[in-house]
Amino acid sequence: MSDPLPGATVRSGFDPAVLADAVIRLRTGRLVGMPTETVYGLAGATLDPAAIEAIYASKQRPADNPLIAHVSSIEMARTLCRSWTAEADQLVAACWPGPLAIVLDRADTVPAIAAGGRDSIAIRMPAHPVALRLIDSLGAPVSAPSANRSGSISPTEARHVLADFAEEDLLVLDGGPCRIGLESTVVDLRGQCPIVLRPGAATAERIAEILGVEVTQPEIVDQTESPGTASRHYAPTTPTRLCGLEDAGGEDVAVITIASGASEETPDVGTRFRVDLPDGPTRVAAMLYSTLHAADLSGSRRIDIVPPPVEGDSASWNAVLDRLGRAAATD
Repeated sequence: MSDPLPGATVRSGFDPAVLADAVIRLRTGRLVGMPTETVYGLAGATLDPAAIEAIYASKQRPADNPLIAHVSSIEMARTLCRSWTAEADQLVAACWPGPLAIVLDRADTVPAIAAGGRDSIAIRMPAHPVALRLIDSLGAPVSAPSANRSGSISPTEARHVLADFAEEDLLVLDGGPCRIGLESTVVDLRGQCPIVLRPGAATAERIAEILGVEVTQPEIVDQTESPGTASRHYAPTTPTRLCGLEDAGGEDVAVITIASGASEETPDVGTRFRVDLPDGPTRVAAMLYSTLHAADLSGSRRIDIVPPPVEGDSASWNAVLDRLGRAAATD
């Protein structure tokens, strides 16, 4: 067994010796900070109830908020559910490894705690070499919600994980900045019509194109149906609001504008922190959480976010708008 760490430690996830140590930790019920292409995850062995309990305790996460099991092969994914559907075959062929989690009926061998007590299980194969090597070396799935305290800004760099868990016995595998930067899409395949429970990089339109069927995406999803759907989530500690460009800013206020060309239109008088994120939902998604982390640490009394103008292209902005709405929610 690897020696206990004096608080959290960040080490290169590309180092074989570090990866081997991480596997030992997972096999002995301990947790690992794991990079993925979406956000960093707090990983524990899916089939080990004690490890899953440790995830919930460390994150201070509600017990009814389900986790996503991460796999390194389709064969591993099949062992986690009671039945594997033709729709699942179509989606994983097109989207795995990648930012899409599918929800199916949970196998009896998977502890109920790993699914927030539900009879379903969300599964995905991450598109990150460190994550895939870790899971493959373990030879079993890992559950890995975002590696942050429940409800706060998700981590897209190893240092974000360290900031939240500095005093805990945690090995954080540094795999570099997350390429996508927002959590995976979650799609429920158990009914006659697939339902997107959480928007992400794999859009409802893309899923419908792959399956050749209608895909629904409700505006409001109950928290117990999918991770990351509490009304207030992904939220800075600093009070945060969404507002128009004309209302943004002020003394000791952090201002984040998105695809607005605002840098030439508004003065920075008194503004403590200012970032103008670029046009395009993919680029914004990759930078959003790191920008929120920086704004939260700026010492500002408030964060003002000017959302993108998306009247003609709302579908491609769904995931970004979802995270912004939850980050600025008051409850």
